[in-house]
Amino acid sequence: MEKVSSQLYAAVGSIVANLGEGYAHASGKDRARIFEYALGSTRESIAWFRAAEPVLGPDIVARRVEKLDEIRVMLKAIIPRERDRLIRPSKR
Repeated sequence: MEKVSSQLYAAVGSIVANLGEGYAHASGKDRARIFEYALGSTRESIAWFRAAEPVLGPDIVARRVEKLDEIRVMLKAIIPRERDRLIRPSKR
C-alpha cells in the first residue's frame, strides 16, 4: 500500500497544481491543454482511490470518487469552452 498511497498523493496533488497553472495562462488553448492534464490526473486519482479501498474502506472511497467525478464532469465542460476563448485581447 506504500506505493498506492504515494501515487494517490501525487495524482491528487497534480489536479490542484494543474488547475492553478491553467488559470495562470492567458490563452484559452493553453488553459485547455493544462486542464486536460488535470482531467487525466483526476481519472488517475479515481483509479488509485479504488486501489486503496482495502485500506480506506468502501465508504470513504465512494465519497472521494464521487467528488472526483464532479471535478471530472466540470473539466469536461470547461475544456471545450476554453479552447475557443481568448483571454487577452490581441494587439492589432
